Amino acid sequence: MNPTTTTIAVIGTGVIGNGWIARFLAHGFHVIACDPADGAEEKTRSTVTSLWPKLKENGMHDDASIDKLTFTTDITDAVPGAALIQENVPEREDIKRSVLAQIDAHAPAESIIASSTSGYKPTTLQTDCTRHPERVIVAHPFHPVYLLPLVELSGGEQTTSAEMERAQAIYELAGMKPLVMTGEVDGHIADRLMEALWREALHIVNDGHATTEEVDKAIVYGAGLRWALMGPFLTFHLAGGDKGMTHMLEQFGPALKAPWTKLEAPELTPELSEKVIEGTKEQSGDKSVAELEERRDEFLLKLMNLLHEGSYWPAEKVESHDK
Repeated sequence: MNPTTTTIAVIGTGVIGNGWIARFLAHGFHVIACDPADGAEEKTRSTVTSLWPKLKENGMHDDASIDKLTFTTDITDAVPGAALIQENVPEREDIKRSVLAQIDAHAPAESIIASSTSGYKPTTLQTDCTRHPERVIVAHPFHPVYLLPLVELSGGEQTTSAEMERAQAIYELAGMKPLVMTGEVDGHIADRLMEALWREALHIVNDGHATTEEVDKAIVYGAGLRWALMGPFLTFHLAGGDKGMTHMLEQFGPALKAPWTKLEAPELTPELSEKVIEGTKEQSGDKSVAELEERRDEFLLKLMNLLHEGSYWPAEKVESHDK
């Protein structure tokens, strides 16, 4: 069977897998989901049904339909007709390599095989794929996948630009904003940036300089508001005044060597764990995780609508948005 550009296979239906399924369905694709776990199909269908109103609010393809979802427990039934196979099995190298090799053995040569891994390099994931390792790539999304548009695309040593271009086109059809990486690096890009902030946050709490609530305030009421429109480079460009980044580097560049940051994560002692757990419990109050997720999604929808309506999507050249 030749793969069709309108069919996606999703292997593994946990939080990320179900997020992908919801997104692909909302953009008019046929989705074949695969997971052998007991109750997986019921959970997937329940998740997609509960997310459907949000997906409608975010804007759907005219051909979007929950009825385009089918489910199987066998990879050999899931992959033969798919243009893209999105793997989301547990983040363990042995499991991922085994599953990807099985997918490679049964998928059409034209199919793109993409892993949602947050840490492994595509060259590592290609190792056991003996038929067409060049089409095995990383496509790392961000939670909630059904709303956030970023996907980091990374190819391995055997990947060609043709595979990356085909993958980029499919993800754009799914409403994503692909970040096509140059080469590959541990942790990709966005997770490395978030990990640096997370390390600093843990040190600040561990050393008693602030509570978890105070750390969150520092982001929410300051940097976070700017980051919704501008990343760190353009933000610092504005911090340099009329001369922009030139003055920024001259004036504040030497401070990069100031001994503020902690390059290594603190030891996760019982005391630090207790501070973080109790701090976030106090912040959450009587709200459940599900209620907090609902609040987050409502906010993301409003924010993304603002960015879209005002042509504010910021990462590309500013002129492209003004047009």
